[in-house]
Amino acid sequence: MPHTSDDTLLTAGLSSFRLDLVDHIAHLVLNRPDAFNTLNPRFWQELDLVLDTLQRSGQSRALVISSTGKHFCAGMALDTFADPDFAPNDRTPEGRAAIIDTLAQLQSTFNKIEALRMPVICAIQGACVGGGLDLVATACIRYASAESFFCVQEINIGMTADLGSLQRLPKLMPLGIVKELAYTGRRMTAQEAASHGLVNAVYDTPEATVTAALACAREIAAKPPVAIWGSKQVINYARDHSVSDSLQQMGWVQSGIWSNRHVMEAVSAMQAKRAGDFPPLEPLQAFAPALPQADNRS
Repeated sequence: MPHTSDDTLLTAGLSSFRLDLVDHIAHLVLNRPDAFNTLNPRFWQELDLVLDTLQRSGQSRALVISSTGKHFCAGMALDTFADPDFAPNDRTPEGRAAIIDTLAQLQSTFNKIEALRMPVICAIQGACVGGGLDLVATACIRYASAESFFCVQEINIGMTADLGSLQRLPKLMPLGIVKELAYTGRRMTAQEAASHGLVNAVYDTPEATVTAALACAREIAAKPPVAIWGSKQVINYARDHSVSDSLQQMGWVQSGIWSNRHVMEAVSAMQAKRAGDFPPLEPLQAFAPALPQADNRS
């Protein structure tokens, strides 16, 4: 996909990513191939910025996340653990107690992917391990190239995975398979991942994988964005609640977003074999204006 945009949404100065918005489809590309797209502190800062921008805007109807180079993501950058500004302090009870808040910050960033007002599709090549696996577990749809593989890498470096894969994978795959991966740290091929339901489809090459992800995104973008939003809301809710509770929530969502106009337009567009005309999601407004900058002059 060329690095072009038809709108002013995109942020400048990103070093971890490229971000494009074309025809209502956002395409976020991990862009540190020489470092195997590992996750360093700047990655988290920039991803927060990108996700907040996409969430507020309402311009995007689907998000594709892909990568560059040999590997989708080789997990957390190991030098991060040696960074005195980031490395956990395990020398005191107080330092260890602070780890929970640091983890909560990182977890909240990946939670934003799952909570986006649009579907998220990952196109995966090469290694998808450690934090990379945590990332793709938040997506709605995952496509993989034939050579790709998945690994709960954390156990291989002496720690427990802590950014969401152990919580989300049991919702996607058989529990016994998740436990095997978490305890052994073995690699799971793309074909095995597909057989267990983690991956929707496997393609011959990384290029074909991205092409398929973008094609899926175009199909999604052709539908009423508010109906897609409603579908994502009720599917994620049903995953974590009883059928009875989920049906009640379904009624609340449907009553809130029902549109005769959307239904008639969708039917008319199908009959005329044309694209439907649907409004975007409403931009999200800040709850309060920004506070004025403090005057630090003495």
